[in-house]
This record gives sequence, structure tokens and C-alpha cells, in this order.
Amino acid sequence: MLVLGDAHASDPDRCETLLALYRTLEPDRVLQLGDLERYDLPAPTWFVAGNNEDLEIIDALRTDEELDETNNVTLLASTAATVDGLRVAGLSGNFAPTKYELSRDELTGERRRHFTHEDVERAADLEDIDVFLTHEAPNGLLSYGYDPGCEYVDDLLETISPELCLVGHHHRHREAEIAGTRVVSLAPAWERYYTLEPETLALESHEHDLAERD
Repeated sequence: MLVLGDAHASDPDRCETLLALYRTLEPDRVLQLGDLERYDLPAPTWFVAGNNEDLEIIDALRTDEELDETNNVTLLASTAATVDGLRVAGLSGNFAPTKYELSRDELTGERRRHFTHEDVERAADLEDIDVFLTHEAPNGLLSYGYDPGCEYVDDLLETISPELCLVGHHHRHREAEIAGTRVVSLAPAWERYYTLEPETLALESHEHDLAERD
């Protein structure tokens, strides 16, 4: 199973790198960690929305609305799916303290990129999760002289106890064990790709030379 960090595919060079990974590796299944920005892909892809997305498409995917602009993508927005025998769930969006207590219906414009207490509560009700995808990091994983982690992601790890949590957004590879879960922040897709063995949940990182083109 192919696993990819942030893609930022609204940039033509990064989009070409993303598509080159699909062409070269020919994956059967793909997990992706947000800031995807390309929703017509060559292989079935399960992803969480990041803070950089086409929010009209993301809103439609939240409601399972059929769109011409999408192919082979499934949004995990406080939902779960079975992928190669694994129960995979995701929390879409990023955290904004002033928006968290609002309902999703109250979010407008670019603020639709955030998750709310409703999203976290629905994710907390999910059961038997093997792999949890989130764009926002938990505490204890990254440091910029401060910890950018989100307490609500911490709470979800405690509640749903996945075996593996994969994190986007920060564009750097880091690993930690948090609340009994192996947590990995992924490098972006233009730097590395990852492979996940469904039976063992072994995650391997691979550098590639599919560099962005001039």
C-alpha cells in the first residue's frame, strides 16, 4: 500500500511529481495525508482534507455528492473505511481555537478548512481502528522550539487507540509513541513516499528522484 504526505498539487510541478509516483509505483491502494489538491487520480486513494484544498470539492465529498472533478478518491472525514483488510479512519481539517466550538454549518469561506468539536466527537465514536490519518499533529511528536500539537488529536489517540497514526501538514519525518500508538509525521510527497504492509503495519520510508521539474 502506498502512503503519501502532503502533495500541494495545485502547483504544476508538484502535481507532476504526484502523478509520476502513481505512474511509476502503480499502487493498488493509496493513503494520503492532506493538502492533496488533485482529486482525479489513477488509483483508489483514501485521504484526509488538509488546510489547502478545493473546499467546494471537499464539501461535496463530505456529503458523498457525485462530482466530475473526482475519480478514485474517498474523503475520510470522521469516517472509516476498510482498505486491504485494515480499518482506516481519518480526521479532516486543521485546528483553529476560535472555530472549534462552532458547528460545521457555521463555518464559511476558507474557515471550512477547520475541524470542529462535532468532527472530533464523531471520530471518537469510531471503533476497531487500525490506522488513523490526521492532518493535525498530536503533542509530543514535533518541536519548533514549541510543540505544535493539538490536544484534541491527543484525546482521539487515547479514545480510539489505533495501532498506527499518520500525520501530514508539517512536511517533516518524525516518529514517536504516544498513548500506546506509533505516530509518524510524513515528509511531503515531493521528497519521499512510504509503503505500508497491511498485515504487519510495517511502514517504510523511501526517498525518490522524481523531482519537481523546471
